[in-house]
Amino acid sequence: MATAAPSPMQLRALPERRPEIALAHVRLMLLMLLFIGATAMISLRIAYLSVFTDSSTNRAHVSGLARGDILDRNGIPLAQTIEAWSIGIHPGKVIGDKRTLAASLARLMPERSADEYLKILQSKLTFTYLRRRATPELVAAVNRLGEPGIDLGREPERIYPQGMLAAHVLGFTNFNGDGVSGMEKVLEKELTGSARGTGVMLSIDSRVQQALEAELGAAMTKFSANGAAGVVMDIKTGEVIALTSMPELNPNKPAQQGPDAAFNRATLGVYELGSTFKPFTVAMAMEDGVVKSFGQTYDCPRALHVGRFSITDTHPFGGACTVAEIMQRSSNIGTAQIAAQVGATRQREWLRRMHFLEKVSIELPERGRPLTPGDNWGEIATMTVGYGHGIAVSPLHLATGYATLFNGGYWRPATLLKHDAGRPVPKGERVFSAETSYKMRALLRLVVTSGTGRKADAPGYRIGGKTGTAEKIVGGRYTSGAVVTTFAGVFPMDEPRYVVVAMLDDPKGTKETFGFHTAGWNVAPVVSGVVSRIGPMLGVMPDEGREANMGEVLPFVHGKEE
Repeated sequence: MATAAPSPMQLRALPERRPEIALAHVRLMLLMLLFIGATAMISLRIAYLSVFTDSSTNRAHVSGLARGDILDRNGIPLAQTIEAWSIGIHPGKVIGDKRTLAASLARLMPERSADEYLKILQSKLTFTYLRRRATPELVAAVNRLGEPGIDLGREPERIYPQGMLAAHVLGFTNFNGDGVSGMEKVLEKELTGSARGTGVMLSIDSRVQQALEAELGAAMTKFSANGAAGVVMDIKTGEVIALTSMPELNPNKPAQQGPDAAFNRATLGVYELGSTFKPFTVAMAMEDGVVKSFGQTYDCPRALHVGRFSITDTHPFGGACTVAEIMQRSSNIGTAQIAAQVGATRQREWLRRMHFLEKVSIELPERGRPLTPGDNWGEIATMTVGYGHGIAVSPLHLATGYATLFNGGYWRPATLLKHDAGRPVPKGERVFSAETSYKMRALLRLVVTSGTGRKADAPGYRIGGKTGTAEKIVGGRYTSGAVVTTFAGVFPMDEPRYVVVAMLDDPKGTKETFGFHTAGWNVAPVVSGVVSRIGPMLGVMPDEGREANMGEVLPFVHGKEE
């Protein structure tokens, strides 16, 4: 098809438009050159900052290997490491308007004001974090700001998938992933070494731990106690199956916890644990030949006067009493006389052999030192220590002591690491004879069947144990208005396998307890509830057809404690 020739008018217009077209071409070229120049400058600036600015500060943690898991004895994860996000800033790399950026950061992360962000952006810092453990949604929002100076990094984050369960056992880590307390601190080398792939298995059973925490927490609330502690221990191995302290700690948010929650009452706290000490006094006396029979009789008046002091009983005899009745009714007067016969020197030696004069043996770094009479360990101190006053130990000391008394007489250190082929059960140190260990079973079963610990009983589990109510020191003096109540129990008492210790710090009387705040009313039921729940988990089924050899004590008891 032929093309039409331009008309005379069009030919006359072409020379007139050529300068305009040339000018447009020049402008287009200038814009292109400006764009290319700006792009090159930005690219060169980014390249320069990448090469000559040290960014190792914020990358050191990323290069580290993931921390190993902490598992319970059944392989359930208690502490794990996941990949988390962090948001950081290189103030010297920021290329956008810093005031605008500061305002945007304040909108997305309102924990700082726009002025505070601006101060950071205008600083000479090489790098600083703006948010650790950031959510993916926040990271995406910050990324949309399009600022090259913002650093969105990945870093290991330690999480505790069971929440507050066994928190005082586990402890927690800092933002750098280092163990700060608990087993996280103890196992630092293992968790950052060969255990990264397999993890470390504790002796803790999550199911038992949950039951202990639930029962103890309910009692703490019900009786308005200031705190609580509990232990479940295998008496033959020393393995701690459960250990708790309340108020509870949230290891996922350790910075938000107060000092009271961080304090481990089970191992770091030491308390006068009252009458729970009385079985030790009787066992010492049996070993030393002072007590030859549970039918041995003592004079138990309504008050025992020793120098300027008077020792009294909650349930006074006002006459003769047997060793079996002294334990059944939890007599201070009777126990004090037995302790006096043992004597200060032998009493100290027995307590030393039971490791009650030193920090409790456990892997945790949070361990309290016992308080003893020291240089004032005379006759009065011997008597009061005999029934658990004038000496302060941790609840775990008490659990270890009961394990020693009822496992055949061997002391073994408590442990939070599961025993296996690589960690066999230690032989232990002989403290009490097998005969004394056996005979004491019936004596403490008596306390639960017809004594001060009746509310600790659980049908079919043959629980034996001892109540303890100790006055607290307020303003430098003992007061009956504030107490520490404890129950130390063992089950099944015909063939002992586990110790359960429960303690309440300053429980209050209620209408249900008729205003009483003693151990038999508030903490003994905790042990009943715990044993009923954990027995089947631990392979101990209720059997009401079995019983401890009560023939050891029943002939020497004339009635129930009222």
